[in-house]
Amino acid sequence: MKLLIATTNRGKASELSQIMAGPALECISLSDLGILNQGIEETGSSFAENALIKARYYRGLSGFITAADDSGLEVNVLGGEPGIRSARFAGAQAADADRVSKLLAELKDTPDDQRQARFVCAAAIVWAGGERVFIGTVSGMILSAPRGHSGFGYDPVFYYEPFKKTFGELTREEKSRVSHRAMAFGQLGAWLRGTLDTSVVRGDRIDTPIRENSPSDGSA
Repeated sequence: MKLLIATTNRGKASELSQIMAGPALECISLSDLGILNQGIEETGSSFAENALIKARYYRGLSGFITAADDSGLEVNVLGGEPGIRSARFAGAQAADADRVSKLLAELKDTPDDQRQARFVCAAAIVWAGGERVFIGTVSGMILSAPRGHSGFGYDPVFYYEPFKKTFGELTREEKSRVSHRAMAFGQLGAWLRGTLDTSVVRGDRIDTPIRENSPSDGSA
């Protein structure tokens, strides 16, 4: 079956396809369908709500079972900020470096033992018969200066103790094993493999292979 990933980035769709690995599952992107990113306004009050907003929209637009995600950084001493505002923390037009600089400025007087944080990802899937959300998290610490040039966003200041590296220093393979996105979509993929009737015709847009007794309460 085909699963639409609500992104125009074919690389991201390919990466998520590997995370959810299944012989009967093919992940496609919006670009594969000729659909432009619509810039959907994320008006939810949580990562889960925002992921569902995107998944519902693109499922209605495409007719395919659709998965979408929303993610961000929560810092304990900041009361969970920047949270769902992670991408807009330093302003709508800010670059990654601007967001990191603002975060470090907010934490400049915070002792090392009070800089706990976590990345959160909500992966939502929507089909004709219902919807579900899976949550993935990874915990770490915020350093006082960036390290590493891989990844994006807050990765260079997010220190992951088990590897003794920032996310900005991890290889792609390392990050794909432990990231919040890998945790969330890994759960989604496992659920799909146990739920879908994989005899559905390849390429068929009819998104009814979910069994009627499959969970659809919107919770992980």
